[in-house]
Amino acid sequence: MATNTPKTPLLDQLESGPWPSFVTGLKRLADDEGKAYAPIMKSLLGQLEHSYETRKGYWKGGTVGVRGYGAGVIPRFSEVASTYKESAEFHTLRIMPPAGMHYDTGTLRKMCDIWEKHGSGLIAFHGQSGDIMFQGCDTDSVQPAFDELNELGFDLGGAGAGVRTSMSCVGAARCEQSCYDEGKAMRMVINNMLDDMHRPSLPYKFKAKFSGCANDCVNATHRSDFAVLGTWADDIKVDQSKIQEKVAEMGRKAFNDQVVNMCPTRALSLNDDDTLDIDNESCVKCMHCINVCTKALSPGDKKGVSILIGGKRTLKIGDLMGTMVVPFHKMEDEDDYEWLVELSENVLDFFAENALEHERTGEMIERIGLVNFLEGVGVEVDPNMVSHPRTSSYVRMDGWDEEVEKWNARKGAAAAE
Repeated sequence: MATNTPKTPLLDQLESGPWPSFVTGLKRLADDEGKAYAPIMKSLLGQLEHSYETRKGYWKGGTVGVRGYGAGVIPRFSEVASTYKESAEFHTLRIMPPAGMHYDTGTLRKMCDIWEKHGSGLIAFHGQSGDIMFQGCDTDSVQPAFDELNELGFDLGGAGAGVRTSMSCVGAARCEQSCYDEGKAMRMVINNMLDDMHRPSLPYKFKAKFSGCANDCVNATHRSDFAVLGTWADDIKVDQSKIQEKVAEMGRKAFNDQVVNMCPTRALSLNDDDTLDIDNESCVKCMHCINVCTKALSPGDKKGVSILIGGKRTLKIGDLMGTMVVPFHKMEDEDDYEWLVELSENVLDFFAENALEHERTGEMIERIGLVNFLEGVGVEVDPNMVSHPRTSSYVRMDGWDEEVEKWNARKGAAAAE
């Protein structure tokens, strides 16, 4: 058993910079004498230092899980277990967070108590996919730890080739820019996908994320296959007196430099009397002007969501931003949220049936074409669908007038229903 904290000159260098280092946290746990996890962390520090010395990783995977689940536990077995015995098994439990990531202190203390009892004491809030990462326990402790977390009301998240853990921003609970009920949307969509999360059988991972506005605090646009962003369809609300106060505070030049000239579609202009003109037809709801002038500007009243499909990090064809497939849909009543659940199910089913192995949704769309994807998920082509702001839409420009007539006819028919 490791009785003393090992010497770690290479890891120590990670504590010398201006930012907090994970090494400090590991050392604190290792120095917590009398705790069951202290020897584990001392052993772990030794193995990490060995990895830095040799420039090699010594973790290998395997199969570890809990009863009835096919995902949610990340197995780690040490290849140098004979030297670092206490950290020979260092598995991670991925636990789904509550929508909006709201916790009370009592719940957090209970989580810490559970992981001190069954694991290393090392918990990360949150992984990139939103999971609460309970890092470091042996195989025999996985099931008991999960059972206690489950009794607390929490469930395993996703891993492998299945639906991954979702995230929603803090949303309407604390943010005045929220344009829909993010927590409700997340829970309804993800609850409908739980079987594909806990028993993964997809070609590859599938992520859904929910942001209340285009600030996109959970990185939905570029880090999820199914991104739901809050937006609005009418005019930005303006308090001109507050605009004038802001101009007086910043100065006209600074206001023009930092607000007007930063508008990506040149939709803003400052009048001689320091009031603001907004070309709402050109506004793409990027949120920049609202972020700078929070007292003077706010989202409109006709709120809803935009749906973007196919965002991801580098894999086969490089990073992809989500493609706008639903420019706007209101989110006012239960039918609207049921529509969102149905659309997400259609997208997931089409992905499951048509993607190649180890292919993300965005890569599948690149391969088969957007039109085929839209037909497959039951979404009609819309002139407002764009891949990048201010570039041509997916409706070809030859025959533009005819396509606009079709779109207007569909709008008229929908309004008459």
